[in-house]
Amino acid sequence: MPKSKKVSESLTIKTEMIMPNDTNTLGNLMGGNLMRMVDVVGAIAAQKHSNRIVVTASIDNVSFENVVPLGDVVTLEAKVTRAFNTSMEVIVEVYSENIPAGTKKQTNTAFLTFVAVDQSGRPIEIPEAVPETDRDKELYDAALRRRQLRLILSGRMQPHDASELKAIFGL
Repeated sequence: MPKSKKVSESLTIKTEMIMPNDTNTLGNLMGGNLMRMVDVVGAIAAQKHSNRIVVTASIDNVSFENVVPLGDVVTLEAKVTRAFNTSMEVIVEVYSENIPAGTKKQTNTAFLTFVAVDQSGRPIEIPEAVPETDRDKELYDAALRRRQLRLILSGRMQPHDASELKAIFGL
């Protein structure tokens, strides 16, 4: 297995038209259906990076900025932002497009954490993620802060041990 992989190697794009069975009674994409799509496309990006089976460890805050109406085309773009020992953070950006009207808007952004596992379900080491663009580098740098915050919120890290968050919170 390579020691490192470029984040672009994990890029995964999924496009789907929103049909009646995907919507709520207001004719908009149901949040749970979108969350399922986010989890699946994120897992594929994580598998591309790690070349392993992955399991979802966490999904950060999911905010619904804009509705996705019936008939719109939804596009999800996912890629690894940073890899740690056995886990990796993935960003998923969601866009809704009304093709006949020629309009496109971003509806969601989510950060997910996946853990690579072996056939027995035990965590296994993965390659380092190498950022390429300026945005990749910003996401990479901020990923450690997001990770430390996740660990604090889950009770797996004490706030005083969060080296990247001390300056932000004055610890």
